[in-house]
Amino acid sequence: MKRFIEGEDRSQSTLFPERLDDYIAEENPVRVIDVFISELDLSGLGFQRAEPSSTGRPAYHPATLLKIYVYGYLNRIHSSRRLEHETQRNVEMMWLIERLTPDFKTIADFRKDNSAAIKAVCREFVMLCRRLNLFTEAVVAIDGSKFKAVNNCDKNFTRAKLQRRLDEVNASIERYLGQLDSADREEPATAKVGRLHDKIAALKEEMRTLKKLRIQLQKAPDQQISLTDPDARSMKTRGLGIVGYNVQTAVDTEHHLIVAHEVTNEGHDRRQLAPMAERARDAMNTTDLHVVADRGYYQSNAILACDEAGITTYLPRPLTSNNMARGLFARHDFKYLAKKDEYRCPAGERMIYRFTREESGLFLRRYWSTACTGCAIKSQCTTGKYRRISRWEHEDVLEAVERRMERHPEMMRVRRQTAEHPFGTLKAWMGSTHFLTRTLPRVSAEMSLHVLAYNLKRVMRIIGIKPLMQAMQA
Repeated sequence: MKRFIEGEDRSQSTLFPERLDDYIAEENPVRVIDVFISELDLSGLGFQRAEPSSTGRPAYHPATLLKIYVYGYLNRIHSSRRLEHETQRNVEMMWLIERLTPDFKTIADFRKDNSAAIKAVCREFVMLCRRLNLFTEAVVAIDGSKFKAVNNCDKNFTRAKLQRRLDEVNASIERYLGQLDSADREEPATAKVGRLHDKIAALKEEMRTLKKLRIQLQKAPDQQISLTDPDARSMKTRGLGIVGYNVQTAVDTEHHLIVAHEVTNEGHDRRQLAPMAERARDAMNTTDLHVVADRGYYQSNAILACDEAGITTYLPRPLTSNNMARGLFARHDFKYLAKKDEYRCPAGERMIYRFTREESGLFLRRYWSTACTGCAIKSQCTTGKYRRISRWEHEDVLEAVERRMERHPEMMRVRRQTAEHPFGTLKAWMGSTHFLTRTLPRVSAEMSLHVLAYNLKRVMRIIGIKPLMQAMQA
């Protein structure tokens, strides 16, 4: 072993530091966790057993168990069993929780029973960031991403998937019955006959189970059932299907901090713009919030709600018509004349107001021109008798958003640079399994721990560990 760095003899007696605190550097992130949780009013946040009972066996203080989770998620340790091991071997964890060693069941039950309180802790850290003036620009990017749930695709059923599985079972039974008839004609009977009978019996049992599921499916409000995690839903992501949750975030464009988040089981984002924008506004405590999102959030009522709340939105309008692909004039080729309340078509004809009707809760005004029948460019406009234009009663709000996007096309680049970065980081931390808990409230608490860990790490890098601890204690 000469000419190499040599270690110490394992049998050599050593004098360890007299204090456990000597092992923890002054700027160790574990000290931030200790200060942050020590300054929280856990009883006011709604944690169970924050006040000790006068009888029975003493319980672990909620602060101890919360420190375990925040430390674990900050270091990519999410499993309660792995956290139990860390309390027994990790010096930083020993210092943080004063050498207590709760078992994995106690650790797991804490996360399960304090979902709402854990989400409140995440909000408390966002309020701290606001007091540190980290949200000065008041611009957020809203985006959503699909995260896998603890539910296999084979344990999730929609009406189409259930019917497809029933057809497969029926076809398998018919095939095995045909093989059984062939085997019965052979003499003597072989062991193959017994195996075929067992397979047929198993398939018939599965058929009965599937028929029971079909009855439950008809009663489900969204015509979907997940057997392992009842709140998980089948969703499309980049052309593939997963069973999971749709996580929404509002990320500030200055420091990429997650100012608001929400876990939903809706497979689309159309109804999330206004709720997420209002959560971000409340978290940042601003009256002049600017929100940027992609076209998946485009919904007329949501944009109107943001406008009425004083929130400025930036999002592109989706092209839902295929007229341009067919070589016909698109809607933007027809100019609206507000003073006359009419449209001017590409041929220069007037399209006047005809009537108003309601579609999907929206009141639409209808316009067309009687000159269409003799128009020289009608073949480029419509295949029907008249080209009709529908205008929502609050269309001016949508047109204002379009003009805003034309003036600031760079906002979509800002959205990509801001909103997609946290999702990539969080999924890398989570690994291939994503969520470990089941049902929407518990998954929401788990996501809050991920967001808290992400924001903690970001702020420690932005302002430093010692200044952050001083701000917490202040």
